[in-house]
Order: sequence, then C-alpha cells, then structure tokens
Amino acid sequence: MASIRELHKQLIKKERSAVEITKEALERIEKLEPKLHSFLLVTADRALEQARQVDAKIAAGEEIGMLAGIPIAIKDNLCTQGIPTTCGSRILENYIPPYESTVTQKLAEAGAVMVGKTNLDEFAMGGSTENSAFQRTANPWDLTRVPGGSSGGSAAAVASQECPIAIGSDTGGSIRQPAAFCGVVGMKPTYGLVSRYGLVAYASSLDQIGPIGTSVEDSAILLHEIAGYDPKDATSLKVQIPDYRKYVKPSLKPKGQRRIGIIKETFGHGIDPAVERAVTASIELLQELGAEIQVVSCPRFRYGLPAYYIIAPSEASANLARYDGVKYGVRSEEGENLLGMYGKTRAQGFGAEVKRRIAIGTYALSAGYYDAYYLKAQKVRTLIREDFERAFAQVDVLVCPTAPTTAVKAGEKTDDPLSMYLLDLMTIPVNLAGLPAMSLPCGFDEGGMPIGMQMIANVLREDLLFEVAYAYEQATDWHNRLPEI
Repeated sequence: MASIRELHKQLIKKERSAVEITKEALERIEKLEPKLHSFLLVTADRALEQARQVDAKIAAGEEIGMLAGIPIAIKDNLCTQGIPTTCGSRILENYIPPYESTVTQKLAEAGAVMVGKTNLDEFAMGGSTENSAFQRTANPWDLTRVPGGSSGGSAAAVASQECPIAIGSDTGGSIRQPAAFCGVVGMKPTYGLVSRYGLVAYASSLDQIGPIGTSVEDSAILLHEIAGYDPKDATSLKVQIPDYRKYVKPSLKPKGQRRIGIIKETFGHGIDPAVERAVTASIELLQELGAEIQVVSCPRFRYGLPAYYIIAPSEASANLARYDGVKYGVRSEEGENLLGMYGKTRAQGFGAEVKRRIAIGTYALSAGYYDAYYLKAQKVRTLIREDFERAFAQVDVLVCPTAPTTAVKAGEKTDDPLSMYLLDLMTIPVNLAGLPAMSLPCGFDEGGMPIGMQMIANVLREDLLFEVAYAYEQATDWHNRLPEI
C-alpha cells in the first residue's frame, strides 16, 4: 500500500477514490487475517461510509486534509463510541463505550477511515501479543514468531500492508518494540503530548498514544493530527504543536550540526550480535551523513526494568480495581455475596499475566512495603531521568537498539515471565523519563527478521527525532522491504 502522501495525491487528482482505497485495504485484511490475526474487529461498513463522505467532499470541490480517506487501524484499548472496546480481555468482552476517545475523535474529524480494532496483550500487559484473551497475532515476516507487544496487532497490520498507518499505545515500549519486530516505524511521543482521554488505563503515569507507519514521514503526519492539548486529560500538555512534517529533511548537513550520543550501557552483554552489528553500522552511517557521534553514559539505565515492574503494576492494581462486574463488563453470577461476586468475576475475566501484575502491584503498595518498593522505585525513576538530562546536555539525540533481540518464536517465553520482560529492556527507561522516542528499521538478522534502532530525544523535541530519523531512512532502503505474506 502507498504512503499517506502518495494516497493523498491520488485522491485530490481523482486518480482513485477513498472507497476504492478502503476496499483494497478491506480485501487485503480479509485475505490475510486467517494467517495474521491482527484485528479483533473489522469495521467494514463504517469504513466504507467514512470513505464515501471523503469522496463527497472531493466531488464538491472541498479541500481535504492529509489523512482524509486514509485507512487506519486502532488498537483496541482506545474507546470507540458504539463499537466494542475489549482491551483483549474477557472482562470487557461485551463492553461498548458510550463515548469516543480524543484521539479517535480527532482522526474521524480529519477524515481518516477506521478499518478496525487491532489485537493486543490483555490491558496492554505483555511484549508479544500472546496475552490476548482472544487470539495470537503472528509476525508477517515469519508466522511462527511473535509480532511484539502490546501493540502487536497494529504493528503487524501495518507491516503486512493491511493498512498504511495504525495507532498504538506505549507504556514501556509497546509501540517501539513491536515496530522493531515487524520492521516498521513506531513512535512514542513526549508524555502528555497526545491526549489519553478514552485510552483504557494500564499505568497512568507511563501510558502514551502514538503512531505506527511504514515511514518516518507517515508517522510525522499522523502525530501532527493527534497531538495537542485536551482539557479532558489532566496530564495533557498545553504547548504549541509544530508542523512535524517540516522536519522531515533528507540531510543532516552542515556537518556536525547534529550531535548523536551512543548509550554505552545498551551494548555488549545480552545483546544479540546481529542486532549490535546492525545498530553499529547505522551509527556509522549517521556519522557519514554529517552527525557528530559521541559515547555517553546513562549509568542507571539498567535499573529501568526493575523500577518499571514495581511502578507499572502498582498503577495497574489501582486502575484495574474498577473492573468488579458491577459498573460494566462481564459479571459472574456466582458468589455467595458481593465480595464473592467480585472475586469470581475477576478470576474468570482476567488472564494470568494481568493477575500477576495486579498481585505484584497490590503487594508493592501494601502497608509495610510501600517505602521499601514503590517509593524506592520512584526515586530510581528520578535518577534515570537525571541521567537522561545530563546526556542531553551533551547531545541532541540518543541512539541504541530498540530490543536486545529480533522477534522470538511464539510460545518461547510464555512460561518465563522474567525473560519476556527483558524484551523491553531498552524501551522502558524512556517511559519512566517521559521522553519521546522512535524505532525505525535498520537491518535484518541471519534469519531474515527485522532489526530496530531506537532514537531518543529530550522532552518535546520530536522535531529532532523526525529530522535525524528521516535523514537516516532516506539513506537506506530498509523501510522499503516488505514481508512475503
């Protein structure tokens, strides 16, 4: 499928209609879904109606925005009014939101065509999309491997060209890690840049919605539409939103204008040699393109993982307490009294990983353990943020692998949660610090699986990410390679 810019040109020149583009996407979804399982719900009728509205505007001579008529997939933890939002969980299997999330509302107003809701790890808790209560999504490059998680459905849908763009959410790497595993571009914006209103909460101080696309420019176009202040979100930033499309420049010249830092703690032990070689070669290319390269240290980087797995489950424990079978969602009719009904509902409705994280979080917040675990983890979070601040005093953008390995085999880590958690080793510190970061394709391993390189910028410096990432992307052809599915 073509890029947003190419599709937009075809529409305004009337070479193709929005309905034709949408039908092409729906036909490909119908063809590939038996293998991929990217979507939990395909909204074909709604998509075609949205496409017809765009065609009517074009026929009437009205101007349309860049996203008008463009098929898009939405991760199924964003509320869509009148359309099921399950979060990949049995406990919300019959939940139909009475309101629209801010992001999906903005997309609808921009004329984007929602083709469906994508699969995810239950309540966005997981790194492989194997924790979904409904189905396992496959990686388009190798159907025996995972697409990453928790936004695995969105990443797989874009990589397989079921749609050109998708929306994901990122709590500890859930956009960037699946983007790396599926060979696409995934971006986590600065915390608060994109409204979380209508995003079903996992860990409220970490969650952030972001774009997934096949190119840096597509991600810039999508972020430009969804970013901005929202009074419905108390954590929303009241800042001026630049036109990110202006920063997609093909060059980093003049030489030395951009300083790029290599986080030394992200290389060496535990990193797949193929991943390290690909990212190292990419850094050398950035130097050839005109960037000044230097090694920087973030000594507390490795403590991000243990800190995250105290903070995030603690917030999840509080957020998921609302699922009691009374207000919405599935209710167990068993139980001798109200507390018994609560217990049965949650036992039947939540999956194993969600229960595990609720238990961890409840323990960390309990009397006698709060200071020893949760408070200490928050102090470590501050130290990690300070390390990043010192690094950004020296450089503009930081670079490291997105994940320690390429996509693993399905089932390989399901019985070893700690090993699964390590897949987010490189991405988690970014969420703890609230920074923007992007994963983009930078090579393949010996088995033909994509490798992702992560770029990190300081708060609200998405412009630097787009500038450096686009210059790299235009000097390579990794983003042009497609899986044979």
